[in-house]
Amino acid sequence: MKGRVSRSVSARPAWRAVPGKVTTGPGSGRQVISGGHFDVDCSVQDPLGSTIYRETRKQYDSFTHQAAHTGAYRFCFSNEFSTFSHKTVYFDFRVGDEPPILPEMGSKVTALTQMESACVTIHEALRTVIDSQTHYRLREAQDRARAEDLHSRVSYWSLGETLALCVVGVSQVLLLKSFFTEKRPVVGAARS
Repeated sequence: MKGRVSRSVSARPAWRAVPGKVTTGPGSGRQVISGGHFDVDCSVQDPLGSTIYRETRKQYDSFTHQAAHTGAYRFCFSNEFSTFSHKTVYFDFRVGDEPPILPEMGSKVTALTQMESACVTIHEALRTVIDSQTHYRLREAQDRARAEDLHSRVSYWSLGETLALCVVGVSQVLLLKSFFTEKRPVVGAARS
């Protein structure tokens, strides 16, 4: 079983359970996509409650663990140190062993035919393509979040400049108008 999830991380730690034996491969792990300084805490516990993995304030990481116990493994992403920034984390986990490509490959130990070896080669190449696509999707998500943040900042800055330009324009018109208006003394107030 494989899992790929993007999840929002709040300031309070939240534990999630994954049933089965957890085997996390070297091409998998976690990565902070958006929010703050792109760092988050991560912990993994086995079914007996002992911590098998703990890292603090990291943007991305991966680890491999061959599970010794069957049960619900718990993992937690925490953002306690940065309560003001909302973060999104992508994580990838693998539970159990990958089934063989061909049903006969797991039961017998013989040399592969040319067709079977071609299937294995294609399968490995496609797995590499999937990992590359995942990497590019994560980069695209990070770049999109950065572009949206930049867009909002530029929009607010442009709105402020537009308001300042309008205020300066109106004040200049009023100032120029005051230069060309003739000031007449009030006749009734001077005779009394």
